[in-house]
Amino acid sequence: MVAEKRFVSPEDVETIQLDWGTLKWMNTPEVTGSSGFSAGVVMLEPGKGHERHTHPDSEEILYILGGEGEQTIADEERTVTAGEMVHIPSGVEHSTINTSWEPLRFLAVYCPPGPEAEIREAAEATIFPPGEFPDV
Repeated sequence: MVAEKRFVSPEDVETIQLDWGTLKWMNTPEVTGSSGFSAGVVMLEPGKGHERHTHPDSEEILYILGGEGEQTIADEERTVTAGEMVHIPSGVEHSTINTSWEPLRFLAVYCPPGPEAEIREAAEATIFPPGEFPDV
């Protein structure tokens, strides 16, 4: 069911916890009715991240909100910090690792939406309903 919300707070959406991070998908077809893109906030704890992977049918943008990390796109690797944006073309291998002592937080955007649903369905994902949060 599509809620078609226009204003979304973190308490309105579920929290997805994986061994490499915590995510809140604030804009998905199910939350806002958006069909063009999805967007969510991702938090990686120190030393955590996700291994190289691709999204064959979606471009991705990461906007770094806080912390510091190592971003790999294809064979290019660099340090990213707050205020920087990363563009990952469809089908290109990439990974993000938190290399700092504090959480690495970023906004992730997929165009078109889809990869967020795959992450949610991962076997290792723990889903917390809206308003419930994991013990951190």
